[in-house]
Amino acid sequence: MITAIVLIQAEADAIPDAAQAIADIEGVGEVYSCAGDVDLIATVQVSTHEELADLIPGRIGKVPGVLDTVTHIAFRSYSRADTESAFSIGVED
Repeated sequence: MITAIVLIQAEADAIPDAAQAIADIEGVGEVYSCAGDVDLIATVQVSTHEELADLIPGRIGKVPGVLDTVTHIAFRSYSRADTESAFSIGVED
């Protein structure tokens, strides 16, 4: 599975509608509105790079109100939940 983080610039008045439209696209996990350099951040999971190539410019980039996207492909996931579950394998409460 390929995970990508997509940074999205959007028209200010279109942010809520664009965020919901992006969240409704298959392959998109979560969409966050945020402060800072970008307006929205979406997490995407697909099986192939070809799907990613179709999804970002072909679907997300064409949502009304979306001005620009920058995509970062994740190599590994580091999270407290992953670490805690790895150390608890075989341990019963």
